[in-house]
Amino acid sequence: MTNTSQSSKPRKSHTSSADDEEQQEIQENPDNTENPDSTESEERAAKPRRPRPMEVLRNARTQLAELTGLVPESVSTFEQSEDGWTLEVEVLELERVPDTMSLMASYLVELDQDGELTGYRRVRRYERGRADPRRSGGQ
Repeated sequence: MTNTSQSSKPRKSHTSSADDEEQQEIQENPDNTENPDSTESEERAAKPRRPRPMEVLRNARTQLAELTGLVPESVSTFEQSEDGWTLEVEVLELERVPDTMSLMASYLVELDQDGELTGYRRVRRYERGRADPRRSGGQ
């Protein structure tokens, strides 16, 4: 005499594992279309992502502050170059009263393509309340 309680249970077969794989593919790709860009997306995943401009800007300000001990107040120039990024950052060098007499400085900051600071130099100093003669007239 055989036990009928076991025969009422569904049995797993080899086809069920194939069905499981197909179900997993459907979940990963619900429209069931082949992805022609799969190798392209894999290549993108393998390459490190280039930082976005805002990330570069924030990192440059942070790195300059760490190196100089000065707090960046603004970025007046920001552009991408062949080698990475170039910024001109305005910092407060010497606080005075009244504030319009405080000494400001512009630093030219160079970063590589990953946003890491490769060099900086002060390009000018000026009083906060004075107009910049070399850039007068919107030039």
